[in-house]
Amino acid sequence: MSERSWRRPRLDWITLATVGVLVLALGYLGWLGTAALPEPTPTPVPPPVFDGDRALALAQYQCEIGPRPTGSPAGRQTGDWIIEQLQLAGWTVETQEFTHNGVTARNIVAKAGRGDVLLLGAHYDTRLVADRDPDTARRNEPVLGANDGASGVAVLLELARALDVESMPHEVWLAFFDAEDNGDLEGWDWALGSRYMAENLESLPRAMILLDMVGDADQRFLWEGNSDPQLRQHLWQTATILGYKEYFVPEVGPTLIDDHVAFLERGVPAVDIVDFEYPPWHTTADTCDKLSAESLGRVGRLLEIYLERGLIRALQ
Repeated sequence: MSERSWRRPRLDWITLATVGVLVLALGYLGWLGTAALPEPTPTPVPPPVFDGDRALALAQYQCEIGPRPTGSPAGRQTGDWIIEQLQLAGWTVETQEFTHNGVTARNIVAKAGRGDVLLLGAHYDTRLVADRDPDTARRNEPVLGANDGASGVAVLLELARALDVESMPHEVWLAFFDAEDNGDLEGWDWALGSRYMAENLESLPRAMILLDMVGDADQRFLWEGNSDPQLRQHLWQTATILGYKEYFVPEVGPTLIDDHVAFLERGVPAVDIVDFEYPPWHTTADTCDKLSAESLGRVGRLLEIYLERGLIRALQ
């Protein structure tokens, strides 16, 4: 072994040591540079969208409370729960109490957004008796009101959670009417809560959209005869764009006395989104197994798009 060959390993060791020191130094300097950088900006989270499954769960909860006629403990409990859900979603909530037939009724209104007011409504009370039940022995039993009451409330409550309020170009009111469903019974009339609200409004909304019996699994919405022609056409056209033409059929159907009528009488364009082809109406069979998350989702998504994109402005 020569002297030259003996020294080469020593030179390689020195080189490796030097490189190691340089790597450590560069790593330290790199760490200092990184430490001085600002925190990365988090990726924006898209706003929530209407969830039909959540709406179905909200309807099912109301049915678990039981029949909810005006003035009953169950009706009061349902109203308190609605208020709680709206406040959790960040909406400003007001109530209107009035008395009819010695019974205290309560309307609930939630407000959010800025600009022209668009009012969406649904009734949360249920009928005192199932007077259309095919079993005559059951016609004095109360109605559970899964579709006729709970479905519209469920859509409004899920909208309260899902709507991107900051992006809405107008103010939205979500109205929950009491004392709607006991018409034709002694001492009662139809749509008492909405009439009380409409008659006591100091300023009128730009338009009113009513939801009544909107969750039927066999869903088919015709144009309700009393509804404002332009507004109902506008909504049904939007449904067609969303791919819902099979469910929102642009043909005139029944003419109804419902919660939109009192607003029409005050000059407010109003439309009733209602599936009146519902055999369990006012029977003991109006239960939550008749509802569909898909049906609730179609109605909710239509209104979500309509509200957030300001389509109401297209109306003259």
